[in-house]
Amino acid sequence: MIRKLRRKFILINLLLVGLVLTVVFVLLVASNARRLCDQSDAAMRMALNWQDGESPRFEIGSPPPDRVHQDDGGRFSMVPVFVVTIGDGIVTSVNDGGQVEVSEETAELAAELALDIGTERGVLNTLHLRFLREERPDGTIQIAFADQSWESTSLRTLILSCLLIWLLAMTAFFFVGLFLSGLALRPAEKAWKQQRQFVADASHELKTPLTVILANTGIVLAHPEDSVSAQSKWLEYTQEEARQMKGLVEDLLFLAKSDAARQEIRTSEVDLSELIQGCLLPFEPVAFEAGVQLEARVDPGLTLTGDAGQLRRLVRILLDNAVKYAGEGGAVEVTLARQQDKLRLTVRNTGEPIPPEHLPHLFERFYRADAARDRAQGGYGLGLAIAKAITEHHRGKISVSSSSESGTIFTVILPRSA
Repeated sequence: MIRKLRRKFILINLLLVGLVLTVVFVLLVASNARRLCDQSDAAMRMALNWQDGESPRFEIGSPPPDRVHQDDGGRFSMVPVFVVTIGDGIVTSVNDGGQVEVSEETAELAAELALDIGTERGVLNTLHLRFLREERPDGTIQIAFADQSWESTSLRTLILSCLLIWLLAMTAFFFVGLFLSGLALRPAEKAWKQQRQFVADASHELKTPLTVILANTGIVLAHPEDSVSAQSKWLEYTQEEARQMKGLVEDLLFLAKSDAARQEIRTSEVDLSELIQGCLLPFEPVAFEAGVQLEARVDPGLTLTGDAGQLRRLVRILLDNAVKYAGEGGAVEVTLARQQDKLRLTVRNTGEPIPPEHLPHLFERFYRADAARDRAQGGYGLGLAIAKAITEHHRGKISVSSSSESGTIFTVILPRSA
């Protein structure tokens, strides 16, 4: 899928760039064709003002013919032009300015074709000539002809140059698009891999309780003559697995809504200090049974705007995680303090440090630094992912550090207003 998306990305970029370059080059060629045509017309207009026997001087690099005054010696940019004079339907003279070689037969044929067309100006495609016709007061007709060959050569050179530039530009943009597509689609590729892993992990986690439920119900159905009390053990196992599966499905639904930005947040003024104290009470007997010392340093009266239910769940996830991994004889320390215009919540446990290679992945779904241990304690690897989602809902940040000296510390920074 990612490869196909990458090809589409490159193809769309090339189509857009190719279309833009094509439009630019077409306009460039069209404007140059119009300019060359105007230059030929200007040269023919000036040639009609030649005097008989005059040999005008061609000057390369001079101003265009339409900008040259009549009293400056008849100079104009070098355009092959000759003039045919017709009187009583007969060619009386051909003035080539001494610079253009044209035979009388060609001049007469050109004049005949121009007269047959009957318009003031036009193009003789068979002879590759432009013509401009003018009637004199004495009844004679003068027709100026300009060679189109130089126009065709100029346009052909320009078109070939544009094609070469177009090909080079498309090749360059192909490699640029190849590089940029890799950068642009890297987040999508990561998300796609995470989604596939998420589906695989969710299927695996749901498979275990479903297998147990099916096995227990199979045992119950195999002994239909037994009473409910006689088979209560299997029913209780089934209920426990169903309860755990329900919790897993609810967690998955919470994360799915978070991804779709459809998670409902009921904001209100929350006394976070009081909320944390309320979360600590249920964990005191749990910590006592696990042989863990639970300490708290919570500054009173610290409030923020947020969802009390989600914040309570965040604190419970961090406390549950800390108590589980503090180890017997360990300690868990909860701290809440003001940090400028934010609140800083830290939960530290003194258990075994988490290896550095696991730290960047702790907030990923279904990720376990110690998979066997986490499964034994009933976890699915979704708690910290949910904690991160709740923190981000409140425009906060969550991070973790772990070392043998300071232990494992989860830090949550929350703004006062969500």
